Amino acid sequence: MKTNLNMSVWLLLLLFVFVGYSCGSGGGMEDYRKSRTTGWDFNDVDNGGFELHRYGGQETGPGLVLIEGGAFTMGLIEQDVLFEFHSIPKTVTVPSFYMDETEVTNAAYREYEYWMKRVMFEDFPEVFYRCVPDTLVWRDVVALNDPYAENYYSHPAYLEYPVVGVSWIQASEYCKWRTDRVNEQILVDQGYIAENPSQAGEDNFNTKAYLVGQYEPSEIKHTKRDYSPNGDGTRNVRWSDGLLLPNYRLPTEAEWEYAALALMGNNPVADEIVTDRKIYPWNGRALRNPVHGGWWGEMLANFKRGDGDYAGVAGKLNDNAFVTAPAFAYPPNAFGLYNMAGNVNEWTLDVYRPLSPHDKADFNPYRGNVFTKIEMGPDGYEMDSIGRLAEFPVTEDENANRRNYKKSEYRDFLDGDETSEVIYYVSTYSVESLISNQARIYKGGGWKDLAFYLSPGTRRYLDENQSTNDIGFRCAMNRVGSPQGNAYKGGNWFKN
Repeated sequence: MKTNLNMSVWLLLLLFVFVGYSCGSGGGMEDYRKSRTTGWDFNDVDNGGFELHRYGGQETGPGLVLIEGGAFTMGLIEQDVLFEFHSIPKTVTVPSFYMDETEVTNAAYREYEYWMKRVMFEDFPEVFYRCVPDTLVWRDVVALNDPYAENYYSHPAYLEYPVVGVSWIQASEYCKWRTDRVNEQILVDQGYIAENPSQAGEDNFNTKAYLVGQYEPSEIKHTKRDYSPNGDGTRNVRWSDGLLLPNYRLPTEAEWEYAALALMGNNPVADEIVTDRKIYPWNGRALRNPVHGGWWGEMLANFKRGDGDYAGVAGKLNDNAFVTAPAFAYPPNAFGLYNMAGNVNEWTLDVYRPLSPHDKADFNPYRGNVFTKIEMGPDGYEMDSIGRLAEFPVTEDENANRRNYKKSEYRDFLDGDETSEVIYYVSTYSVESLISNQARIYKGGGWKDLAFYLSPGTRRYLDENQSTNDIGFRCAMNRVGSPQGNAYKGGNWFKN
């Protein structure tokens, strides 16, 4: 009986290996053992050591949900009640990406501040102070809001509330920090490096520095096998291993608007049919829950109903929040994202221009590109003062033969001012107003905004160094590989 059981186990293992090999090599794809173009063996020292391994797909990073991309009408499709004419409808496509389920909370940001103080303060106190949110954004010259300035960020009652008082610059730095902490934890969890709570100053884990060999962990517990005939047989994790995650970053305006609309919820038969237009992130056009039952008539977002009305009447508060509400309050949209309308406005990655949706590309549009490079000196790659790879603007000379770009700075590309490559409308914005390359777009509406701003197509801007008590943020991440997730291949397949 025991012999038969063992034999069954071996047969199952052989079947598993056979099926895995067959599925992976079907359709003309590599079988990850031998090249179908040269016949050379992969992962073989005797054949030069070129490595190629199966990739199981991108893991979902902490706090993120997958947003399946698609085409949608970007811009304001409702009445432009303010006559701003800066959100002109245009059909664009956004590729799949990941986005935070909620706004970044006080608890999450306090973790970041604590790490910065523990690691950076002794050597670089100015770096620590730059990350601290401005709690004084709550003050008002004709209102008693000092209690919020004293308590909102630091008191445990507000741990799960969205962080505010954070500028675009601070939010972007948080994204960089989060990338490194997540990838460091992946290497720890996978057994490649040891935890190192003694990091300090420029001696801290940085993903890019680690990948180019400029950061040496305090203890390497495990290594990858190196098949190169010129190596010593071991190596650290590489980007091509697919183990580490792409950067956390702010979502582009197009990504944010697409994720907020969540038109997937209006596509019941999954056949490129959107049954209804949407004003808000939830289905329908009502601001209150239309479903009969215990929550019938309850507010679906946290916003200002009208002059002086932030929460309704005692005994039946309509959104149950005088300022912000917890990040998981109110129903999520069809993508599973909370508070994509109301609660706090959210920073996006884009530089603001009045006609940005009209003049940008129709695939993955974004205004704000500054192309950079990293450079290697005689002692290795150049680093900045806090342990990151130094980045330098690309030059026109080195890109003379490129067709897709020539220079580094493209934030003001085709915006009509005197520095643009092509002037196609008269503009004095960059000289006479706050609109500059430091003006960043925020969206979504907040606790003190009227319902108009809850529509994903509305847009406003603020200087990237400023902050308010009704602007927060959430992070995004690129999706690599199949648009639909790891259970699917890219493209349509008609044979195994």
